[in-house]
Amino acid sequence: MDRTDGRRRVVIEGLKPLVDGGRFPIKRIIGDTVVVEADVFADGHDQIEARLLLRAESAAEWAEVPMQALGNDRWRAEFQVRELGRCRYTIEGWIDRFGTWRADLVKRLEAGQDVSVDLLIGAALIEDAAGRAPGPESERLRAWARQLREPADPAARGALALALDETLGQLALAHPDRSLATRCDVEAAVVVDRLRARYSTWYEVFPRSCAEPGRHGTFRDCEARLPYISAMGFDVLYFPPIHPIGRAFRKGRNNTVSAQVDDVGSPWAIGAEEGGHTAIHPELGSLEEFRRLVGRARDVGLEVALDIAFQCAPDHPWVRDHPEWFRRRPDGAIQYAENPPKKYQDIYPLDFETPDWPALWKALRDVMGFWIEQGVRIFRVDNPHTKPFGFWEWALTDLKARYPDVLFLSEAFTRPRVMHRLAKLGFSQSYTYFTWRNTKAELTEYFTELTTTDAQEYFRPNLWPNTPDILPEFLQTGGRPAFAIRLVLAATLGANYGIYGPAYELGENLPYQPGSEEYLDSEKYEIKQRDLAAPDSLHDLIARLNAARHDNPALQRDDTLRFHEIDNPMLLCYTKSTADLGNVIVAVVSLDPDNAQGGWVELASGELGGAADQPLEVADVVSGGRHAWQGPRTYVEVGPPYPARIYVLRRQ
Repeated sequence: MDRTDGRRRVVIEGLKPLVDGGRFPIKRIIGDTVVVEADVFADGHDQIEARLLLRAESAAEWAEVPMQALGNDRWRAEFQVRELGRCRYTIEGWIDRFGTWRADLVKRLEAGQDVSVDLLIGAALIEDAAGRAPGPESERLRAWARQLREPADPAARGALALALDETLGQLALAHPDRSLATRCDVEAAVVVDRLRARYSTWYEVFPRSCAEPGRHGTFRDCEARLPYISAMGFDVLYFPPIHPIGRAFRKGRNNTVSAQVDDVGSPWAIGAEEGGHTAIHPELGSLEEFRRLVGRARDVGLEVALDIAFQCAPDHPWVRDHPEWFRRRPDGAIQYAENPPKKYQDIYPLDFETPDWPALWKALRDVMGFWIEQGVRIFRVDNPHTKPFGFWEWALTDLKARYPDVLFLSEAFTRPRVMHRLAKLGFSQSYTYFTWRNTKAELTEYFTELTTTDAQEYFRPNLWPNTPDILPEFLQTGGRPAFAIRLVLAATLGANYGIYGPAYELGENLPYQPGSEEYLDSEKYEIKQRDLAAPDSLHDLIARLNAARHDNPALQRDDTLRFHEIDNPMLLCYTKSTADLGNVIVAVVSLDPDNAQGGWVELASGELGGAADQPLEVADVVSGGRHAWQGPRTYVEVGPPYPARIYVLRRQ
């Protein structure tokens, strides 16, 4: 299409949804409806038509959806995404000459004017449409044109009724002259993922800690742990790296430089003589046993996710076979990883500026492809912000084209623009700053940004109150109630959330030293066995929250999150709902781990799915109790033993 043709009069602007002018795709879940809008207009007073064009990424032909005029030159159409993968959409608009003719004809008739010439003009337009229509439709249009040209009396009521015949008019409109149509400059894209991209519940566990005391855990031991994890309602079981751990410069307990003979080292120091990123630590088991574990987990509703950490121990095979992939110091030694003042002598970063970068890129992509072939379809990617953006865009696009059900979680606790860029490039979910947002103002501002701005088109937050690397101050000082508070917030503010367990449900809160966010006796450097039956475990609370997430579609999305007034700075009130308000969740969460708190909640009329004064029965999924809710202003008290009221609304 020649876009420089000066006869093209239609203008298309303001296409939405759009990420960075169409540079990156929006994200949706299979079954979602995508609502597309744009400004479509032209000079003068002619009527215009617009259509939404759709095609799969690999298809050449476009399907079309008529757009509806909303007024003030704004147009809208929608489509449902039914297949995983990537598809494209754009808009085309043109002058509707036939529609303009009919509208003018009506005006002339209302003014009592002679329309004999107008009927001839219409006949010509209809005959043109006949030339674009298939056989039978073409004949009907041509017959119509002949009747308009040869009426016995052009002013007769019958001829005019014929000119305005709605059925024939729709037939002519179906075959418009689009030779001078304008195509939008942007072909936008949408990546369609499975539901788990938007709604998932993660549990991180070290496989080597799943055995009884005194023994290194195996995949078989992990199988024995599956019922415990499944009973809490998790659906993603996430393992740190399962590869051979380097022996050279191995770290000891608490990240000490000198390891003892029996120290197991950090799983993130990947690679030894047994192999690298496509090998399994021999004490965990074999590849066959890993595949068996993946299958057994699936049988109880769990999907195994693996950590992808693109870095190498000094005795990784790549150090020997591809020394050009590593950066060397002036003294000839390979540069180990540092994050001053921290030093990681047991890890060598890869040099993405190596002249051999194409081979490096391919090798890393193939690592992920290898584990996909073993049945893994979810990956948590370690520190992706320390690798080039270009690599991630290339690798993730390629892998998702071949495996459209694969998902990637970006573990990038870094600057906001970097985190968002990674999400745009193809990561399905992203870690967030939730871990450090504690006050009412901080939580409200941050989650409003994530759920009401353009970020919601591409950034899917995954909320983690702790990780093996991060023990926040709030958890260190607030005791078990602090763990309960952050658990409730993560599980209800976010459709995706996860915990590092069993450290979380057992309330492990001792830091390495004052002011540190690292764990004392960190599991990163040693095997830790726990008493899973400890009486103060949060196991039951976790199970209730995850059951509520499973049973309430409102908790399985983020775009309906809204915060509401409550006259107590230590209480946070918010709602989530389905689009039809058939399922509404009202959460009132205490931010105080030490004291009971109460306050008056303000909910505007209609936010509960009905009249504000209509009585409601609300069920609290945390305590299990039922309460009456009357009117838009209600007093709620929160305190021990439960840190929140999570109400499911049922109209009486």
